Amino acid sequence: MSENSLYPGLNLGDKHGDAHVQAESTVFGFWVFLMSDLIIFGILFAGYASYLDPIGLAGGPGPKELFDINSVAIQTVLLLVGGVAYAGVSLTVKYGHGRGNLVAWLLVCAAFGAGFLFFEVRDFISQAGKGGTPQVSGWLSSYWTLGGLHGIHVFCGILWIFAMIGQVATRGIDDVVKVRLSMLGVFWHFLDLIWVGIFSFVFLVPLA
Repeated sequence: MSENSLYPGLNLGDKHGDAHVQAESTVFGFWVFLMSDLIIFGILFAGYASYLDPIGLAGGPGPKELFDINSVAIQTVLLLVGGVAYAGVSLTVKYGHGRGNLVAWLLVCAAFGAGFLFFEVRDFISQAGKGGTPQVSGWLSSYWTLGGLHGIHVFCGILWIFAMIGQVATRGIDDVVKVRLSMLGVFWHFLDLIWVGIFSFVFLVPLA
């Protein structure tokens, strides 16, 4: 593959040799895979919208009774800052700042992701205590499915981060690790994109 055909942002730079070219096809292929995941989320967003009416609520509690917008705002800040922090991972790999810095940035990203999950799980527990469980209404089923699926993705992202820390510790920052970290970065930012949709459509629109 010629240098001119490489897409900016999907490669690491000339000095990374084979990883520079390999990341082109591998990371782009992973991005295409994530678009299939986006279709699933799109279907869940459509389902959520169809149930956001008195019939969908089925007499159960609704957004105004269940949502804590302050907690949702905190979750948003944690997840988006965690996404920005991944830039530290990418820059550390690109400019060769060493394993220690790389692991530190990965731990920062994992910490922000864990903080997000803490507040999200706390909200789910609080909502269940107020009678907002999935079986109460179609709206609650769609809400728990959409929010829960995103949360599972964040959890998987954290597991992936720790798997990469293990690989960095055992393999160093070789070409394989560089490409896998690039894929992880695409996934981590994808979670931010989905959350912006959830924050805007699932939480803000019903409370407006």
